[in-house]
Order: sequence, then structure tokens, then C-alpha cells
Amino acid sequence: MADFNQVLGPGDYQNGEVNTVVEIPKGSTMKIEWDRQRAAFMLDRVEPKIFAKPTNYGFIPQTLDEDGDELDTLIITEDPIPTGVWLEARIIGIMNFEDEKGIDHKVVVVPADDRHTNDAIKSLDDLGGRWKEQVEHHFAHYKDLYKPGAAKVQGWGDIEAAKKIVAESIERYNAK
Repeated sequence: MADFNQVLGPGDYQNGEVNTVVEIPKGSTMKIEWDRQRAAFMLDRVEPKIFAKPTNYGFIPQTLDEDGDELDTLIITEDPIPTGVWLEARIIGIMNFEDEKGIDHKVVVVPADDRHTNDAIKSLDDLGGRWKEQVEHHFAHYKDLYKPGAAKVQGWGDIEAAKKIVAESIERYNAK
């Protein structure tokens, strides 16, 4: 397997597109993480079924968020995307999140070429309020069984707010 931080850049985020690598498929209970030192995916733990991921979950290569990990993505598709697949994605917003490791943003993206929806999803508003409620509930509670109260959703941001966090995460990666 390739080292995604060596073979992929973060993408053209200034124009609203990023490269993202899938760690956890939608619906999975497997907490799979990219191990930057080994350039490999690792099964960190298995979660109870009630904590299955509501979206595909990934990261943007050549970025570092404030928690010291690559900048996370929530990849919106109807079907799960397998671990290790990368895609060009269009930014539609950001979820501001904090856990025991610190600030841990989640950039919300859709495939850059989504013929199923005819590229209809342009912003978080296109997903509806119920979608946000479900995702907030998941992230606010998925650590409750072993670290109650450790996870907090701090709100949502638009495309411009997401692009700002991507830029900061690229700067942090380049400074390391």
C-alpha cells in the first residue's frame, strides 16, 4: 500500500476540492485509523453496533489538525466506500468537534463527480437539519461507554470556514 501522505497532496482546496482517503466505511463499527509512521491502516478497536459510523470517514493527506492527526473528513455518499479508497471531493462545510485530544475538525465533503445526485449537494443546507442532528448525536456520544462526556460538537461552519481550516492544517503539516 502507498503512503498517502507521499503520493497525494491535499487537493485544490482554494477552489473547494480536496483529496480524501477513506479510513472507515459508512455503517462500520470498526475504528480503522491511518498510522502515519507505518504508512498503513490499523484496526484501533471495534465499537458496539449502536456506534456505527453514519457517514464514510476519512482524512486529507498532507494535513495536520490541532489534535496532531490528519484533518478528518465526513464523506457523504449513499453507499459505503471501502477503506483505502481515495477520491477527489467537494467541500460542503465543516463540523467543529472537540475530544480528549483537543480540537478535531471534520470537513464535510461529497464526491467531486456525483452522477447519482447530479452534483445536487452544494452545502450543508442541502443535507437537511435532520442529517446534522443525527451526525451531532453520533459524535457527541460515540465515546460515552469508555470516556463519558469526552466528545463535544462545537457547531458547524460553511465552505469558507472549512477552507480556512484546511489551509491551517496544510501549514501545520508543512511546518512539522
